[in-house]
Amino acid sequence: TTGEIIRHNYYTLSYSEAHEQAEWVAYEIKKEHLSNNDFERPYFIQDRKVSSASADWRSYKNSGYDRGHLVAAADREFEYNAFHETFLTSNISPQNHDFNSGIWNRLEQKVRYWAEKYDGVFVVTGGVLLPGLKTIGSERVSVPEKFYKIVVDASTQPPKAIAFLIPNKPSSRSYFEYVVTIDSLETITGIDFFPGLDTSIQNMLEGT
Repeated sequence: TTGEIIRHNYYTLSYSEAHEQAEWVAYEIKKEHLSNNDFERPYFIQDRKVSSASADWRSYKNSGYDRGHLVAAADREFEYNAFHETFLTSNISPQNHDFNSGIWNRLEQKVRYWAEKYDGVFVVTGGVLLPGLKTIGSERVSVPEKFYKIVVDASTQPPKAIAFLIPNKPSSRSYFEYVVTIDSLETITGIDFFPGLDTSIQNMLEGT
């Protein structure tokens, strides 16, 4: 990781001050987390745990980009505090509206399907943060050109995983057309995603 590690009750993130957003968020979706409570959506608020202060939601106002959740609010509807936590601005990133409501939303739904099928999954997701990206707002929040999502099923031994790298733009294509290896994501992002795994398991998991 290259940023400041922030641990919340229901997810962990690495905050990149240079880009005013998380370079990754990591969390577990358990089967029992899958609920559909009709909670009222709260306002976005800054994350007080980020020492440099996370971006103000106003940086997104009139930018033409959605305040795109990294941990999807729908992944945390089992409990109001968990739902509310997803509206911290450390958990959002500028997303093209049609991307956010289209292919990215469809992938999030698929992840919840896998969470039910495999009795829970682990997720790591974020925008690819590189030098020279377009920025929005007075705080110069970077606009990622691509977003990634890694999904791990640890119910089997060895565990299995799938990763996606999807351009931040409208797409009618299947998200399966954007499947990549975790190794390739590590090369692009400079992040070592699962350093605690045994080397042989990590090589197998990340190389295929």
